[in-house]
Amino acid sequence: MSSITASVPLRAPRRAWLTDLPVLLVAVVWGASYLAAKGITTTHTVVAVLVLRFAVVLPALVVAGWRGLRALGPAQWRGAGLLGLVLSGIFLLETYGVVHTSATNAGLIISLTMILTPLAEAAVTRTRPPRAFLAAAALSVAGVVLLTQGGGFTTPSLGDLLMLLAALARTVHVLAMSRIKAVRSADSLSLTTVQLVTAVGVFALLATLPGTGASPLATALDFGPREWAGLVFLSVFCTLFAFYVQMWAVRRTSPSRVSLLLGTEPLWAAAAGIALAGDRPGALGLAGAVLVLAGTTWGRRAADEGAR
Repeated sequence: MSSITASVPLRAPRRAWLTDLPVLLVAVVWGASYLAAKGITTTHTVVAVLVLRFAVVLPALVVAGWRGLRALGPAQWRGAGLLGLVLSGIFLLETYGVVHTSATNAGLIISLTMILTPLAEAAVTRTRPPRAFLAAAALSVAGVVLLTQGGGFTTPSLGDLLMLLAALARTVHVLAMSRIKAVRSADSLSLTTVQLVTAVGVFALLATLPGTGASPLATALDFGPREWAGLVFLSVFCTLFAFYVQMWAVRRTSPSRVSLLLGTEPLWAAAAGIALAGDRPGALGLAGAVLVLAGTTWGRRAADEGAR
């Protein structure tokens, strides 16, 4: 498909699923993160929650990866730090976006990552993505549109613009992980740790500025058992596990393939809404879910054929 994809050894279909399944699990937990984030975040606690979300897992990460961190070279530190800055932007845009728009709009707009990534990858590598892959991505996006219509697409707002910027930032993050050579040669745990340390540093700095809302300490003291459970879920599964798997997978397959699999996130968000919030998608929503699954399966095969 591209020079990036060509540099990855070809894998048998069965081995490909060993890479795809963890990425799909990331899409599942990210889909559930909308409900979790809305349950513990307000417009006045966005930065504070982000500080807490990252700080919860950092001590364990530093201890577990201390030897790997000491082995990182200057170029690897710079590359991971740059990725951490992009990551902090993604979380700020997504969290403020979710707070200022509907979950329906957020899920639809962020799913554009799966078509933005192959287009951006093609532009960077000056190659043309397979038509089948683009058609599969378009089918998945159409499925997301139908899937989210059960909740009603509201008038575009500031939150919608923030989610669109978040989709662009996600695309940049995935491409950067695959193209920064120093990052590709380091272990995933160390790189994930450096990224999260960089991000929490950005959030902690923002928390000291006036007008950014409640402090992390005040927010933590106001949390009850339900809020802490939501924060742990966001920290361990939606942050630590998700970005470790993403970095691990993007070096074993193409950025486009990873983004397509992560693009099923709105499907799992709808599933979480149905199971936990009592949402009812209706016939259009169910049809959309089928299209998302069909488009993702087709796209995986198209990505494999492009790699060959």
